[in-house]
Amino acid sequence: MTTEEVLRRYDADEVAEARDPDRPGRWLRGVDVAADPVTTWRWVCQLRAAPYSYDWVDNLGRRSPRTLTPGLEHLEPGQRMAGPFRIRTVRPGEQVTLVAPGGPVSRALGDVVLGYAVTPGPAGSRLLGILRVGRLPWPVDRALCWGDLVMMRKQLHVLAGLAGGR
Repeated sequence: MTTEEVLRRYDADEVAEARDPDRPGRWLRGVDVAADPVTTWRWVCQLRAAPYSYDWVDNLGRRSPRTLTPGLEHLEPGQRMAGPFRIRTVRPGEQVTLVAPGGPVSRALGDVVLGYAVTPGPAGSRLLGILRVGRLPWPVDRALCWGDLVMMRKQLHVLAGLAGGR
């Protein structure tokens, strides 16, 4: 992440802080994508179809699609995306913010807000992941941080590769 990206406020920050102004956890990830922002955004929309990280872990062994699924680019609040999450806000072509649906996910991970942003970048575009969490017990907090690093890193790299034609 660049300094500018870290200092920038994302829609996920606004949603998270509206839910809890003292929300301490903010984890950011970013990758360069060898594709224009429009193409990169279209691959972010594919998160409605599959998780695009380690399919054997979070997609029950089914491979995430390697071609674009028509219609998934039409994002609306309330739709499922990135597994169990629900879309809270969307700025087409730029940002989408997701919230945990409650139930077992929220009990396990706390009040999670997840965001994706696409910006122009040196290789064509940048794909950013923003994770905001509430207060969690120390072992859960650390486990979620490392789990996010592994899973979101893989997810962003897979999407970047597919968008860039690799």
